[in-house]
Amino acid sequence: MTPPVPDPSVGTGQAGAYSSGASPHVSPRHPRLDPLADRYAARTHGMKSSEIRALFSVVSRPEVVSLAGGMPAVTALPLDAVGSMIGELVSGMGAQTLQYGSGQGDPRLRERICDVMALEGITDASPTEVVVTVGSQQALDLVTRVFVDPGDVILAEAPSYVGALGVFQAAQAQVRHVAMDDDGLIPEALEQALLECRARGERVKFLYTVPNFHNPAGVTLSEPRRQAVVALAEQYDLLVIEDNPYGLLGFDQEPMRALRARNADRVIYLGSFSKTFSPGLRVGWVLAPLAVREKLVLATEAQVLCPPSLTQYAVARYLDTQPWREQIKVFTELYRERRDATLESLSALMPPGTTWTRPDGGFYVWLKLPDGLDAKLMQPRAVAAHVAYVPGIGFYADGSGREYMRLSYCYPEPDRIREGVRRLARVIEAELDLHSTFDAVDTGTFRAVNPATARPAADRATPPPVIGPANTDQDGDRP
Repeated sequence: MTPPVPDPSVGTGQAGAYSSGASPHVSPRHPRLDPLADRYAARTHGMKSSEIRALFSVVSRPEVVSLAGGMPAVTALPLDAVGSMIGELVSGMGAQTLQYGSGQGDPRLRERICDVMALEGITDASPTEVVVTVGSQQALDLVTRVFVDPGDVILAEAPSYVGALGVFQAAQAQVRHVAMDDDGLIPEALEQALLECRARGERVKFLYTVPNFHNPAGVTLSEPRRQAVVALAEQYDLLVIEDNPYGLLGFDQEPMRALRARNADRVIYLGSFSKTFSPGLRVGWVLAPLAVREKLVLATEAQVLCPPSLTQYAVARYLDTQPWREQIKVFTELYRERRDATLESLSALMPPGTTWTRPDGGFYVWLKLPDGLDAKLMQPRAVAAHVAYVPGIGFYADGSGREYMRLSYCYPEPDRIREGVRRLARVIEAELDLHSTFDAVDTGTFRAVNPATARPAADRATPPPVIGPANTDQDGDRP
């Protein structure tokens, strides 16, 4: 029997709490404004724009330095060569590239995808196990559709990728967050969550994890913890969804061995060309056991009939004819320079009490504000100062994370990053000044607090530690 799904409008605000999809019955909220309000499916209840999408109109302004969206630096591609390649595809193979294709995806592309995954130790993959998707976002949606019923539990890191949380909400799943630190997901916290769910009789359908250069936290799952997570999956009969768009974008080391390379039965792997080639082509994939693959293909055909043929042929031709491994090195050097500009600026400019992670690859730094500050409430003042970031609240299913923000360094030039961090530091300093002023006032009675009876700062409530910044010094280094 499917457990009842709680009303998502009633939040707990507690770390690790559940967040569900829609309640079984949706009452019309604005019938006069929307005559169809009482006809919507329960899963639409609580739908809202993500924290990132809500910033689009702001970050497009030229005066705003955007440290918000994770947009790859596509201008680093050989655009003339890519344009000629796509033109030749259409002129020479238009009858194939402009026609319907297979719901599973182009066979040649699936072969090349297996070559790409081999760089991360997945050497046993067969093209028959690969399903091509419209980006890895569709891949995650398909996997969730195939496995998750309303009320099922999904385990996900705290924080988690905002796009994944949207998929899980639409599926009316309950999300239980699992703590991370500088070495990624904490295996002991994962086991504790599994035991608690088992004690409650709840169904955990899978663990969702971004093990490499995490979005948004920037941390990477260490080698010992990879072994521990796979061992827990075997011990507790747990399915793992490994989402890995950034795995080839490491700055100082070879790609780490994927979780899927360690267990082909327990791990379903999601990949994407959005970060290593082009996000505009929207080509991703799922690597799954054959029985799962069949259901994914049926779900794809019901959803989009087939992935776009032209973009699949374009990616396959790119992998066949262009020096794509060298291009990935170009990307990683570019992102390394921008990462360094971000960390140097944060170290030089941020006020005391601000901490952040030090990513070894990927796109993101996860910053924790000084005690008492709220990134969501501060956001309008940051936009007024012409700098944008993504508040941490968007990366939690339970409404926590207000003291965090995600900074993306992949798109702006280094000088723009430095200017953006300078503007952000001034906003944070202004917020601290306001708090120091009003901390001396009893906001309930507007009477001055007696210094002799005021609580020491050390006794004030502090938010629970969630991720790496709690274990870093002001420069972002570990103690």
